[in-house]
Amino acid sequence: MSYYRKLVGERLYLSPINPEDAETYTRWLNDLETTLNLQLATKVISLGREKDLLDEMQRDGFNFAIVLKESDELIGNCGLLNTDLVQKTSEFGIFIGEKKHRGKGYGTEAIRLLLDFAFNLLNLHSVYLRVRSFNEAGQHCYRKVGFKEIGRRRECVLVGGQYYDEIYMDLLADEFEGKISV
Repeated sequence: MSYYRKLVGERLYLSPINPEDAETYTRWLNDLETTLNLQLATKVISLGREKDLLDEMQRDGFNFAIVLKESDELIGNCGLLNTDLVQKTSEFGIFIGEKKHRGKGYGTEAIRLLLDFAFNLLNLHSVYLRVRSFNEAGQHCYRKVGFKEIGRRRECVLVGGQYYDEIYMDLLADEFEGKISV
């Protein structure tokens, strides 16, 4: 696959979405362990549907493939959703699809790259996200880069007969130290 180094970090870079990766994304998005944290557990994603979604994602919004620098291996995806350039807000989303690359700090690095883009190029003021209360690894990662809990919807997620909260977190531009400069 062809990837382009739009935002480059120490160990990875963010590249525009490549619709040719539809098969990989389809595999990831039909894995229950991955999708429970993405609010996609009840969706069945076919290869055709994923191709359409990737085509749409590459045309609209700020969506990126997460790619390892050393091997050019696609490991996940991140993006800014529902971006409002007037109010200067956006919702953040991320996942590491390749399980062998989870827990190694790649998510944290990708988040910092995307936030640098959001605050220092798009000039956003606020980025928020939603995370399920059972996703402790996600919460830890988000706090590590500076997100703060701003509220929660109590017991709004039912998984395996048990209710969980949905936690809302945000980060303001003046709380983030980015590095993009001329």
